Amino acid sequence: MIASRDEWTRQLAALLGTPPTEGNRVDVLRNGVEIFPAMLEAIRHARESINFETFVYWSGDIAREFAAALAERARAGVAVRVILDWLGCQRMDPELVDDLEAAGADVIHHRPLRWFHFRRANHRSHRKILVTDGRVGFLGGVGIADEWTGDAGDPSHWRDNHYRIEGPVVADMQRLFFTHWRRDDVPDGDDPRYFPELAEAADSPVRLIGSQPVDGPNRIEELYLEMLKRAERRFLLTAPYFAPGERLLGELCRAARRGVTVEVVTAGAHHDRKVVRKASRHDWGRLFDAGVRIFEYHRTLIHTKLVILDDEVSLVGSANFDPRSTRLNDEANLLIEDPDLVRRHLEESFQVDRGVAREVLRGEWERRPPGRKLVDAAAHLLRPQV
Repeated sequence: MIASRDEWTRQLAALLGTPPTEGNRVDVLRNGVEIFPAMLEAIRHARESINFETFVYWSGDIAREFAAALAERARAGVAVRVILDWLGCQRMDPELVDDLEAAGADVIHHRPLRWFHFRRANHRSHRKILVTDGRVGFLGGVGIADEWTGDAGDPSHWRDNHYRIEGPVVADMQRLFFTHWRRDDVPDGDDPRYFPELAEAADSPVRLIGSQPVDGPNRIEELYLEMLKRAERRFLLTAPYFAPGERLLGELCRAARRGVTVEVVTAGAHHDRKVVRKASRHDWGRLFDAGVRIFEYHRTLIHTKLVILDDEVSLVGSANFDPRSTRLNDEANLLIEDPDLVRRHLEESFQVDRGVAREVLRGEWERRPPGRKLVDAAAHLLRPQV
């Protein structure tokens, strides 16, 4: 048990500004083979509203399928709003946006590059949120691209988790979506098309955590730090972009030194941002010295973001374990405080991925060629931006 759960709850409420929302159902969806059918079903069954925000919307078959489903609902009179991060969606086929707008969907690009907004250009929306009729929500790490289709069976099809959510916390997801929408088009909080009465769907207490860029650590970094300080037995982390800043690196080491099992599953050979991998590896000696175990997933790119604390609490969503998520991006995460769900589904997910990953041993890391060590050190200088 986490020591003094009441104290933990009070500390989290002070840190996050909100108590847990009771009465939710969270379904863990694994890979595109489960994720995309569930999302498309929710879109196709929407009758009042669809609110969709994503960092990644590229080209390909699944991109066309999503655009067709959203356009069909818009033509049927459903209020369809889409937020596309301007930078992350650069690879989207412009014709898909044209088709959506022609069907009546409202599409905006988050923070397009403008000379008068140049200082904000590095602050992206990394959120992945879908809410239909204000009743069903989806959140996680998946983008709309063919790379996420299938079942992670080869390097062309990535490994990821996404989460289908019902219950009162969906209203929080809806409100978070509207923080990026046009202010003159945000519905009232009692509009039933967007904020219907939500009965309890199950018994999972969860908190939605929306973080924003700040001058210093944001709520996600502070939560990572608090979870590491609170860890008594285990801190399990799946992080494709594992490049912790100095505070997180130090807290990982302190947790391991006081006897906490700290295990990290991160992306291996099929990394899509190799500079992150190089920057991260430069610091691994400190982690090995403290007793942290690191596993690289080589089957394909593992894109899952998952933190498990003492088998009782889990953090899932869009945030990575890197400075971009803890300082620069808008993120959307769910803190799950349901030990049964954590143990039966999320820890199982971690163990399956760890089971097919390969542990990196201290000797292997030390035997890197001198040229690779030099490149890793150079990449490490870029860590604040990766």
